[in-house]
Amino acid sequence: MDETLSFRAEVGSTRLYEIGATAPGAGLEQFIATSPGTRAICNDPRIYGLDYTRRLRKTCAEALGVFEGAFTEREAVVVNILRGGLNFGLREALGDAFGWNSHTTCFMSAQRARDDGNPENWHITENSYKKVYFPPRASLVIGDVVATGTSLRYGLHEFIAAAHQQGVDLRNILFFTYGGPKAGEILAEVDAHCRKIFPHYGRTILIYLEGRFTCPTTETPLTIRLTGTDLVRWGSLMAPEFIESQYENPLFPVERCIIYDAGSRAFWTREYLEDVLGYWKQNLDLARRGVTFEALVRERCPFLDPARFGDVDLAAISRSQLDWLAKQL
Repeated sequence: MDETLSFRAEVGSTRLYEIGATAPGAGLEQFIATSPGTRAICNDPRIYGLDYTRRLRKTCAEALGVFEGAFTEREAVVVNILRGGLNFGLREALGDAFGWNSHTTCFMSAQRARDDGNPENWHITENSYKKVYFPPRASLVIGDVVATGTSLRYGLHEFIAAAHQQGVDLRNILFFTYGGPKAGEILAEVDAHCRKIFPHYGRTILIYLEGRFTCPTTETPLTIRLTGTDLVRWGSLMAPEFIESQYENPLFPVERCIIYDAGSRAFWTREYLEDVLGYWKQNLDLARRGVTFEALVRERCPFLDPARFGDVDLAAISRSQLDWLAKQL
């Protein structure tokens, strides 16, 4: 059965939809938040650096407003799984949303890498740095990009184990993501685990930004894809506003990924721009081999009507994007 989206609330320019329906405290609660800022991030790779993180922080702050009263300033702990967690600006977003100043922030490094024997498997590296501390009663506020979930599963395990070892009264987890289904799978496992070991555990809230996107595998029918890394529109559950926004520019629906590499997009922009440029070189090559814009839209976004874009030349838009990207490098 297809999952349903139900409108839940609107704060500022951000609208929140609930996926299915779960009573607060009864299990994992899942939502999709949509805003002009996070739609622009997904659609337009020309948004990067501070422009990218400021838009992301604004949407997170507005979405947090829906859950005002779920936890207090003294118990709020912002968890940063480095470096992706820094993109969301949640320490500042809590201040923007509620006027808070003294909430806690923790840090942990957890970089994933492909296994040499099987590149479709991943393991954790660069995990030596930790600054983990909790107030006696804590609610975790976390943001991360989730494709395979390798870093998320490791990071949450470490933080929850530390809280349990320290005798913390863990109450809630609120998680923001540009992510795929693995985020929901892992947070559901975490919710069940926390209810067993923390007597007063209350809510696990998962907020997808713009959609619950697909992370392609070797079986996903896309000509260009990075398995275990990309988050794509194909086969995804998306906010209606995000779907409609695809028609604003023919570049949008044929982008390879809705986020590309989140860390470099914020902190090492040359690497990020080279990644996007490489993809559009591939699109130009497809056009030279006879692939049309309509065919590419039907492949990557079969839920869209290519006729609404009019007559679009894939080679022409590829060259335009490449020219812009080359000027940034």
